[in-house]
Amino acid sequence: MSYLRVFVYGTLKPGEVNYQFYCAKYIVESFPAVANGLLYELPIGYPGMTNGKGKVYGFVLSFLEPKILLELDELEDYHPERLSEENEYQRQKVPIFGLDGQYLGDVWSYLMLPEKVKLLGGKLLYDGFWTGDSTINN
Repeated sequence: MSYLRVFVYGTLKPGEVNYQFYCAKYIVESFPAVANGLLYELPIGYPGMTNGKGKVYGFVLSFLEPKILLELDELEDYHPERLSEENEYQRQKVPIFGLDGQYLGDVWSYLMLPEKVKLLGGKLLYDGFWTGDSTINN
């Protein structure tokens, strides 16, 4: 059986604020993973990932129903027919890797344009890890 897979690195990760409402009841599998990119903490309370040469740590969530993408698109303020700069995030396929570095395939994820991160005052998280627990990110 083929699942819809999404790499998440912020509020949709297990244990974070949006996981329970948007993901928990729909997930058939989840596992830790790594994507290439740069991760930024945004002063608005969630992170943004851009393309880049760093590592971003998160989870791959597997869903049985592809329609979950419509709900996630709404949460992430992404609409495929808008201009890129009008979306908060861009949904795109990214290569993901296991924690051992093994390539696991390409999955959907939501990335921000670097200009949007700058506009929002993003602060680079050098370790590639974000949590909603502000005592850990500082």
